[in-house]
Amino acid sequence: MAVDERRGRAAADEPEPQPQSSGGTGPAPIRRGKASRLPGSSVHASIANEIGLRIVRGDYPPGAILPNEARWAKMFDVSRSAVREAIKMLMAKGLLNSRPKVGSWVEPRERWNLLDRDVLTWYAMSPDREKFLKTVQEFRYLIEPEAAAFAARRRSEEQMAEISAACREMGEARSLPERTEADTRFHLAILRASGNELLVPLGVLIESAFDQLFIFVTREQNDLAHAQTLHENIEKCIRLKRPEAARAAVRKLLANTDDIIAGVSGRPPRQAGVVKRPSPDQS
Repeated sequence: MAVDERRGRAAADEPEPQPQSSGGTGPAPIRRGKASRLPGSSVHASIANEIGLRIVRGDYPPGAILPNEARWAKMFDVSRSAVREAIKMLMAKGLLNSRPKVGSWVEPRERWNLLDRDVLTWYAMSPDREKFLKTVQEFRYLIEPEAAAFAARRRSEEQMAEISAACREMGEARSLPERTEADTRFHLAILRASGNELLVPLGVLIESAFDQLFIFVTREQNDLAHAQTLHENIEKCIRLKRPEAARAAVRKLLANTDDIIAGVSGRPPRQAGVVKRPSPDQS
């Protein structure tokens, strides 16, 4: 993308841009000190989180020139060096590019590193959350059914124990974080048990995407007992070394997730709460 210096100077001289709110009802002013410090993170990481989220949700579309360092520093009440480090982080993730006397601008979406944990998190929090969830689902359809079939053929006893433990802990979970963590471990354990060395690092890359999807699905799930049964069927098929049945069981689970996503289309997500454990007569 060509960005000339005149455009950069004009951006620096104009009033602070007012990004569109996620609800699309009008401009949402940027207020000083809005960058909240994330637990266990540095100042520049928190700033990168704030700016990155605004970019991914569309406040700053591809090609847009961002405010300069001085303006970000004033907005967030931080040093310019902290802003500079935050911009470097976003450049490393493919969201931004920069040039002296021009400033920083948003790169085209196809250049973003969508497998980056932070970018995935911002994507899941954006107004395009349904598009994000469907994208993750499409990816799962390409990978997980065959991975389960391979796992049924190749899994070791140790790998099977890991899959079974994660499945059991899903059913015992009493909170959303507990169930989500066990759910993610369950699916990643199946990828490892497939015996394909390429799927192991791939699983690590998409772990954050799984986390975001499973948080959403668990929160919106009306029948956790049914969801638990679907996972237990997958575990059983892999344990009994039935590849075709394992493949079909995963596809059934994915179809159930599709139904949940379709069922909440157009309405706000529910608030997280305590996870009800399935009663024995529901399993």
